[in-house]
Amino acid sequence: MDARERNGIVAALVSSALGGSAGALTRYVIGAIDPVTLAAFRFGIAFLLVLPVALVVRAAWPRGKDWYGVAALGVLFFCIFFVLYNTALAYTSAAHGSLALSTLPVTTMLVGALLGVEALTPRKTTGVLIATAGAAMALATGLADAPAGAWRGDLIMMGATLIMALYSVWSRALIARSSRLGFLVAGMGFGAAASVAVALHAGGFVAAQHFGLAQWSAVTAIAALGGAASFYLWVYALERTTPTRVTNTMTVNPISASVLASVLLGEPLGFNLALGVLAVGAGIWIASTRAR
Repeated sequence: MDARERNGIVAALVSSALGGSAGALTRYVIGAIDPVTLAAFRFGIAFLLVLPVALVVRAAWPRGKDWYGVAALGVLFFCIFFVLYNTALAYTSAAHGSLALSTLPVTTMLVGALLGVEALTPRKTTGVLIATAGAAMALATGLADAPAGAWRGDLIMMGATLIMALYSVWSRALIARSSRLGFLVAGMGFGAAASVAVALHAGGFVAAQHFGLAQWSAVTAIAALGGAASFYLWVYALERTTPTRVTNTMTVNPISASVLASVLLGEPLGFNLALGVLAVGAGIWIASTRAR
């Protein structure tokens, strides 16, 4: 693994950890706001944070027909995916929902192989399966304490996972023809605009008038860390290594989500967390390296 790929995997690890923390914060605030409006806040604020950066550094924007692809992926991911994601976390615990999302590496591996983007190898498959099993092991205690009807949130999250896999596979070519920042800002802008339009039509922003400091702090953190920072790092990683290696780091997501949720919501942590973390680390290492 060369330095370029190594940097991409490190960026993906940080991105996944931030995303897991945003999942716990979403679980914390979702009772006070509907899923569409939360997505509008998350990426509307994130877009306003990253747009000036893109303009200052003169990021290369998509060109020609690529705008159609960027717009479609932006709405698919930054609007539809996160509406499903927020809806899922309204039905289940942060640990349970994030574990369903941690099936992303397997989904991406299969989608990439079916679309001819990335070849399946025994080593990569083994690493992905070990990392996913490690995430399940780390959260075994939290899974037993999931709320009644959590299966609905799990099914919704697994449907959302397919969307994220397609985004991760299809975005690489578009990033290569523009720039990671230009691609991210353009797609996030289209997705945020779609979420804002739906939220305005449904009157979703009315609930925000009753927010206190805790809710506004959570929404701001979700936007800044789980929106702007995490997805800049995600596209940075996709530019440098394969979709499966990037999405395999998503197994870190449920661990960071469960740790923060235990602090904010009192969701339980088991003693198997440390063993699960080791398995996740081993799986990521196996999938991200090549046999000598």
